[in-house]
Amino acid sequence: MRILPRTTLKTFLALLLLIALGAGGYAAWYVATPLEIKALPAEVEIPQGAGFRAAVTQLERAGIRVRPYHFEALARALGRGRDIKAGNYLIAQPVTPIDLLGKLTRGDVTQAQVQLIEGWTFAQFRAALDASPDLRHDSSKLEDTEILARIQAAEPHPEGLFFPDTYLFARGASDLNVLRRAYRAMQRHLSTEWDARAPNLPYHSPYEALIMASIIEKETGRPAERDQIAGVLVNRLRIGMRLQADPTVIYGLGASFDGNLKKIHLLEDGPYNTYTRAGLPPTPIAMPGLASLHAALQPGQTNALYYVSRGDGSSHFSRTIEEHNRAVTRYQLGGRRPPK
Repeated sequence: MRILPRTTLKTFLALLLLIALGAGGYAAWYVATPLEIKALPAEVEIPQGAGFRAAVTQLERAGIRVRPYHFEALARALGRGRDIKAGNYLIAQPVTPIDLLGKLTRGDVTQAQVQLIEGWTFAQFRAALDASPDLRHDSSKLEDTEILARIQAAEPHPEGLFFPDTYLFARGASDLNVLRRAYRAMQRHLSTEWDARAPNLPYHSPYEALIMASIIEKETGRPAERDQIAGVLVNRLRIGMRLQADPTVIYGLGASFDGNLKKIHLLEDGPYNTYTRAGLPPTPIAMPGLASLHAALQPGQTNALYYVSRGDGSSHFSRTIEEHNRAVTRYQLGGRRPPK
């Protein structure tokens, strides 16, 4: 007598069970018939830790009509109800329920990755997405505001809204999917840090904290000094003192900046010139990492109001303008007195 392979036997038993449950030939038809899919290719993200029903919800949201009760009955019959694997899936062609279940339980994702670096601007992130040969470039011809609308972001300006990380995706996935994930990751991390923030910080909203975090990201030369730099900037903001942060001025100059920040740039008024205007600039100036978000909302305790680069990546911190001027003379002017 011929013995059926185990996989074939399980599939056969599943068919029998579904036939019993589905009153005749309907169940057999369901298992073997391609699923109704709203549009191909379809992208599905199964979050880490998602159970079977949460995964089915993601499938339905992606436009894959699996008929949840029937799909669950199939999974249980095959003993795969707990085998769904997290990841990003690309459904590029019609698929039957049995094939789809196999794809999800094998973790059959063809993954590539793109990296978003701390301190990058949104323009740099978009350039990295455009350069990826593994993504479908649905955002390439969209304006920034159109991208925000597509990913359902409430903010009017994209800078700083995307969390720097390495994002895995199925080859052929939309770059809008990566953007959406990076946006949601930033919202999640910002919300967590905001809820745990230190008391009496001078921010009116999480967005203001995000702006400060972006300045901290660009001002930090050594990670060990991040909290202290945050403390100085928060001290200044708290007393209404101008932040005088070079990176905000550079950001405001945009493409016209040639790498050489001049005194005239510091004197030209503009919304991002924190030498001429008190308070925070109107938007973030870069995409801060988790450490800078944490520093903005849990700044180091310090009495310093000034800092100046020593030229080796570290900073000298001062409490008074007199001490600061001496540090500028020593580290920036080679012992020469600053001009009056």
